[in-house]
Amino acid sequence: MNTARMNLPISHLESQGSPEGEIDLMLIVRTLWRGKIWIILSTIIALLIGGYYAFSVATPLYRAKAVVMLENRQEQVVDIESVMTGLSGDQAAVNTEVEVIRSRGLLEKLVLKLGLLNDPEFNVELRPEPFLSIGKVVKFFKGLLGLPAKDKKQLSERDILDATIDELLKKLSVSNIRQSYVFNIVATSEDPRKAAEIANTLGELYILDQLEVKFDATAQATEWLTERVTQLQDELEKAEAAVKKFASNSDLVGPESLDALNRQLKDLRERLSKSEAAERDARERANRLHALADANDLEGFAKLANDPTLRRLISAQETENADTLDTFKARMTRILQTADQKTAQRANQINTLTQSIESLQQQIESQSKDLVELQQLQREAEASRLIYEYFLSRMKETSVQQGIQQADSRVLSYAVVPLKPSSPRKGIILVLSAFLGMLFGSGIVLLKEFAQNTFRTPEDLEHLAGATVMGQIPVIPAKKRKKVLQYLTDKPTSAAAEAIRNLRTSILLSNVDNPPKVIMSTSSIPGEGKTTQSLALAQNLSGLGKKVLLVEGDIRRRTFAEYFDIKNQQGLLAVLSGEAKLEDVVIFNEDLKADVLIGEKSAVNAADVFSSDKFHAFLDELREKYDYVIIDTPPVLAVPDARVIGQSVDAVLYTVKWDSTTRRQVAEGLKSLRSVGTAVTGLVLAQIDKRGMKRYGYGDSYGAYGDYYDN
Repeated sequence: MNTARMNLPISHLESQGSPEGEIDLMLIVRTLWRGKIWIILSTIIALLIGGYYAFSVATPLYRAKAVVMLENRQEQVVDIESVMTGLSGDQAAVNTEVEVIRSRGLLEKLVLKLGLLNDPEFNVELRPEPFLSIGKVVKFFKGLLGLPAKDKKQLSERDILDATIDELLKKLSVSNIRQSYVFNIVATSEDPRKAAEIANTLGELYILDQLEVKFDATAQATEWLTERVTQLQDELEKAEAAVKKFASNSDLVGPESLDALNRQLKDLRERLSKSEAAERDARERANRLHALADANDLEGFAKLANDPTLRRLISAQETENADTLDTFKARMTRILQTADQKTAQRANQINTLTQSIESLQQQIESQSKDLVELQQLQREAEASRLIYEYFLSRMKETSVQQGIQQADSRVLSYAVVPLKPSSPRKGIILVLSAFLGMLFGSGIVLLKEFAQNTFRTPEDLEHLAGATVMGQIPVIPAKKRKKVLQYLTDKPTSAAAEAIRNLRTSILLSNVDNPPKVIMSTSSIPGEGKTTQSLALAQNLSGLGKKVLLVEGDIRRRTFAEYFDIKNQQGLLAVLSGEAKLEDVVIFNEDLKADVLIGEKSAVNAADVFSSDKFHAFLDELREKYDYVIIDTPPVLAVPDARVIGQSVDAVLYTVKWDSTTRRQVAEGLKSLRSVGTAVTGLVLAQIDKRGMKRYGYGDSYGAYGDYYDN
């Protein structure tokens, strides 16, 4: 048994993409080239549709453009800042003006001025209802069902006007040229004159609207300023009266006198500070003297008192004399009294200065408060005067400007009546139609290719199955199965015969060192052509002068009866059970030039029969007697027979019906074989339809058999 390819992966069967998810661009290009007829047909149809729309259906539309320039200025007729100054010209102002031109208020004036309410192009209520519309269809079906039909809602004049403005907005475009103060007003209409009239009228209404806004603003500003000036004059008179009244009712000094009082207060505080220091010194000296006197420290007392008499008495050391001592103490008493008097004087002086400072502070505080209040009243009066004078000046300036306002924009270029329609742009429509048709056709081709779940080329089958395609068998043009061998015999150079020869060569060369002798033919599901292929291969091998045996391994369906005239004939089961010998039950067929061993109906499960030792011994016996043994087995996905037989053969041919067997069926079939250790030697793409290949765009991919197909 050949197991060289037993472990090949079959994951390719689950994907149509290239390895690792990469996109093969050349594969896409080849797919599109194969479907070129569909792409060309789709492009032609799209061109016809686009041409019909551009030349017959589309309504010609005309575009007219008026140009308005924004005046970026600040100067006025008089040298004053106007209430409505010129626009600044920055980007925000420019964008604002674009929205002003597109404003519904301005467009409402345009609709009324040009009478667009009476124009069916803009007033949808005046348009005739289409022959086939959604409303009519709904009404028709409601009538069939017996449902009450709703009456058409009657719109108010305001609703009709708003709808007309909406339609006008759809046909208007206002844009600003970058890095400039220029606006393009573009109007589109079915009538060229109407388009030019709309663009020009909108530009004029925009400029007129600027003047009206300025006139209204100036008039409102003048009226407001007049009222405000009257109020400010009254406030100024009240403020000045309050100043006079306060000045007459209060005893005020000037700022200079208040400064003198502050300087006097400062001097008193300095004197108070010095007096407090002197009082502290005097009190400390008196305390020390009393302490020395109480301690009877005469010498210390005399030294601290610094009195000449006491120093003399101390230096003469006459204090021990009673008279002298009395004199010393009397003198000491006078000195103590003098020190106490000085301390009391300093304290009295401090009290006097403190009272003077408090009185002066109260006077300064009162004067300061009155002065601050007076100054506040004066400032308020001055502020009222300034505001009054400013508003009075503004009122006069505004009054002067009435009637001399200028618009901030002007029409730079009026729209001219267009001579040619701007749409439909027939050339672009045709090019776009061709492109969309080509794109649609390509999409259909790719969609069909990606949705395709069968096999049409051997490369596709090899790539996804991971095994070699050894044969490509075309549809054999035989009306009945019994005529298949006769066809191959009568037409040995036909495409089918050449395909069988190529398959035979591939099988024999699949293992040069040990050529296969027992060959099993199977498929995923019934009807894929494996039995016809087995017969044709047996016939081809016998044509080499080899002794060939064709075994019907499908003992459940026994399809050999459809190819040979066999009735009530013993076969495989009789040989395995020992009821008959092989040479007694085999049938030599003249068309096949080989022996045929048919299957028999059995009460025993077929898988059990093929799993028996007798069957394996039987195959060994066949290897000795025949050069080649071909076993036609049931489909892999139907019953397990093929998986059992495959473990005892030398080669396994797996047949896949062209453009019929699905990828998942092939994947599951190969997986079931490999799960039991059976490797597929080669794949066969069978029942290939040459016309179908050409229809799918694979006419140049059908191997080398196309030249023989018509023989």
